[in-house]
Amino acid sequence: MSNESPFPASSGTLPLEIAASTFAALGSEQRLAVLRTLVRAGPDGLSIGDLGARCGVTGSTLTHHMKILAQAGLVSQSKQGRSIICVAAAYDEMRALSQFLLSECCADCATPHEAHAHD
Repeated sequence: MSNESPFPASSGTLPLEIAASTFAALGSEQRLAVLRTLVRAGPDGLSIGDLGARCGVTGSTLTHHMKILAQAGLVSQSKQGRSIICVAAAYDEMRALSQFLLSECCADCATPHEAHAHD
């Protein structure tokens, strides 16, 4: 199984086209539910059966959503014996995606909003 991430290896700014395609991959309620379930499971991930039972998406629909999330670099899949283990260990990619939105928060404001914590 391929686990190649579309995210650049460097820790620089996420290119706009990669951010856009990754956000597009999240543009489904079911895919978002699958990803949240994997995030809740932690770095050890879940078997595909456990994932389906927990998020309520099963069979070919789950396979379809996992493929899109994997292509977007948000999850990785690995095989252990006959079981497919799904791992939501793409925390670095999710962090980079969040940082893409927040890195320039209030950049064009004369004074930053008091309720926002800025680095």
